[in-house]
Amino acid sequence: MAKFDATIFSKTLARPVHFVAVLCNDNAMGTPDTSYYKRPTKNVYLLHGYSGCESDWYSNVPLSDLANKYNVNFFMPNGDNSFYLDNKATGYKYATYVGEEFIDYTRKTFNLSDKREDTYIGGLSMGGFGALHTGLMFNKTFSKILALSSALIQGMVKHLDPAFDNHMANYDYYAWTFGIKDGIDFDASENNPEYLVKKLVAEGAQLPDIYMACGTEDFLIEPNKAFKAFLDENKVPVTFFTGPGVHDFNFWRAQLVAGLEWAFK
Repeated sequence: MAKFDATIFSKTLARPVHFVAVLCNDNAMGTPDTSYYKRPTKNVYLLHGYSGCESDWYSNVPLSDLANKYNVNFFMPNGDNSFYLDNKATGYKYATYVGEEFIDYTRKTFNLSDKREDTYIGGLSMGGFGALHTGLMFNKTFSKILALSSALIQGMVKHLDPAFDNHMANYDYYAWTFGIKDGIDFDASENNPEYLVKKLVAEGAQLPDIYMACGTEDFLIEPNKAFKAFLDENKVPVTFFTGPGVHDFNFWRAQLVAGLEWAFK
């Protein structure tokens, strides 16, 4: 296993950005004799949640062990509190950064496979939303999506009142982040994952395989159930797990492993 804490300059974001990488190319005891090492290495891009950063996954999940066990490379970019969306303002195109520039950079720098079937994206909370949105927006890049306790708040965003304020953020933040301040039709916005699903289905495009998980005590369980129902209505296959759990790494650790094993099958 090899771990990198790196800083690069992003042209998309017009500034230096940080990321963490965990690679399985340095097994101290040699290459394990398992089925995972008899297939190409998979590359998984993991997105952090709101108020998090690029080191969250590594700090809370044994990624080194998982990388060595499953023959996987993990890459964790910093998405700030952007919901991994593109914004009109210069330096705020996070969807393009994660789904295009960061992919290209890591593939060239670490000599990764450029094949869709070897490239996955996952995330938790805001990062779960980002994984779904980015995976759909760049459906030719990613073959699988692992969305854990996803902050699927597009339903809330559609009906925001200018007086809205909660413990996370206020109306101005959500309106600016999701691009609804100018009175756009959010039902027809690329910042809305439901719109992307309908668009791809209408085009007959190949969607990534989707794994969703959310704990029954998680405050986001209802929007996750609603999005699962939306996918069912649009005849988009999805594997959905729900069981005891709240919005924390106890749940996400277990479900990252479950999601990886689902992906490898």
